[in-house]
Amino acid sequence: MPSYRVTATVGLLRPGTQAPDVLPEAVAAARALTTVEAFDVGVVRGQARAMVRFEADDDPAARRVGWAVIERLDELADTTDGHLTRRWGNRWYPAGHRPPR
Repeated sequence: MPSYRVTATVGLLRPGTQAPDVLPEAVAAARALTTVEAFDVGVVRGQARAMVRFEADDDPAARRVGWAVIERLDELADTTDGHLTRRWGNRWYPAGHRPPR
């Protein structure tokens, strides 16, 4: 089954949101739809970036999961740069695009 990941930069938290709750809530949104393989929060160029990696049968199914994660993140914080990628071999490419040969 293909592996996908959704990433988004997380900014200011919405009122009532605690920082430790953001990633678990995003993961829960994905787990409600599919198997989650990994998740992490990193700092890229001084900004927090949430990542959730998951399995999906195909690109349309992965988009549904990705949108659920981004929607949940948006409910909890300001987000930007949300994008979905698919793993081909050991590299990640935008979902819907085949890797160069």
